[in-house]
Amino acid sequence: MRINIQFQDRVGIAHEILAVLAQRGLNVVAVEVDPPQVYIDIPELSKEMLPSLQQACQQISGVAQIQVIDVLPGMRRRLHLDTMMAVMEDPVLAIDGEARLVIANAAAAAVTGLSEAQLAQLKLSDVLDDQGLQEELLQAGLRIPSREVRLHGEPFFMDVTPVSEPVLPDGTALHRSVGAVLTFHAPSRIGGRLHALQNTQGHGFDLIIGASEQIRSMKTRAARVAVVDAPLLITGETGTGKELLAQACHGVSARSNAPFLELNCAALPESLAESELFGYMSGAFTGAQKGGKPGLFEMADGGTVFLDEIGEMSLYLQAKLLRFLNDGKFRRIGGDKEIRVNVRIISATHRNLRKMVQEGLFREDLFYRLNVLHLEMPALRERPDDILPLARHFIERACTQSQKPVCRLNTAACAALVANRWPGNVRQLQNVVFRAITMSDQRVLDAADLDWAEGSISADEHSASDTESWDLALQQFEQSLLTRLYPHFPSSRKLAARLQTSHSTIASKLRKYGIPQKR
Repeated sequence: MRINIQFQDRVGIAHEILAVLAQRGLNVVAVEVDPPQVYIDIPELSKEMLPSLQQACQQISGVAQIQVIDVLPGMRRRLHLDTMMAVMEDPVLAIDGEARLVIANAAAAAVTGLSEAQLAQLKLSDVLDDQGLQEELLQAGLRIPSREVRLHGEPFFMDVTPVSEPVLPDGTALHRSVGAVLTFHAPSRIGGRLHALQNTQGHGFDLIIGASEQIRSMKTRAARVAVVDAPLLITGETGTGKELLAQACHGVSARSNAPFLELNCAALPESLAESELFGYMSGAFTGAQKGGKPGLFEMADGGTVFLDEIGEMSLYLQAKLLRFLNDGKFRRIGGDKEIRVNVRIISATHRNLRKMVQEGLFREDLFYRLNVLHLEMPALRERPDDILPLARHFIERACTQSQKPVCRLNTAACAALVANRWPGNVRQLQNVVFRAITMSDQRVLDAADLDWAEGSISADEHSASDTESWDLALQQFEQSLLTRLYPHFPSSRKLAARLQTSHSTIASKLRKYGIPQKR
């Protein structure tokens, strides 16, 4: 039985309590004193003996009461800590002030191939490949920046947390390290954390807003290619949402629980893009991080790497990427050891890769390796049905960011949005909506509130000199809008529903402008 005896703290009271137990011949196997309480583990103590023990202890000055407990607090803490260490997926080693291993968790034992008991008999230098790291750690007072190390031959990112002496009773803080806890993060674990931070909106094709025939057809095709574990090439104009489609394909694939990491090939010079993809060893170049750094391929092991704007990749990197696609192996910059990983490559571009191959700007063999599966993201002007749902989605998001009540579009604003050709596609629509929400205080947005920035939506059809009056300008706009939308909504009722106005109004306008034109 385990008991908790509460008392008023004074010198010698714990000794007096233990003397009472000794007089009764009770064997004590553990004692924890935490004034004003003492916790005692007495295996021979039974419920029948408890009342008399309570009475005897209360004869001692300062003893209040005895309570039965399930486990001593110190033992409870050790059990919880042992369980926490056992379930941690990252290897953890605790060392003392001389770099001797004190505690090792199950993950560390699995990496090193030794048991936790065997590890506790070693020094840090016995398990790290870098023999000089232990001396550096001791000379720095067990305080060094995070870096990459090799534990039993495998690369890990090591975090060092010093263990300092407790504060003295007078409040003096010694700040002297008596040990440290070393946590080792595998590259794939780092990639998983990056993926979790960067992709917080969920996954799957529900992220792609739209119900037009073009989008439905694209989603059907994408659902088939997404589950096939082969390279995928996504093409489409800038701003159509190719990256979102890549994330959706990853989200419904068998790799959905693994990292999805991306690199924009147009955003980095060749040297930086190479180190981002393949990583580098310590001292590989000037400014290289001490200990080296894993690349995206290592961090995304088991998952997907998305190469955006693949058409901007240099011929040198194209050759390295081709070799990786052939056998799944690569070398870090400055390294001589081949690393094998299992990742799926999804690439995207707005360029015509076939034409680039003919011009010698893109490797033909790489093109065929990337273009095993193919998806085309339709331009926004090809799916006018999706313009208003997208605009309402962006309005809700912009109002939330601006901490404003949700706005809505009036008929004129809806017509203006649908009439635009959207050369910048979905990204341009998002920017137009965000500017309107930011600059307007109206709860209902009008066409005049839409700041196009790129120019008037009718600038490509009518110049200012062609417009003689307001009525004529309005007629030109109506005729242009109806002419453009009628092929997609070939009846007055469908077109009226699309523009959210009455059937009679649309029928009258169609007759007025002779739409459709008779042949």
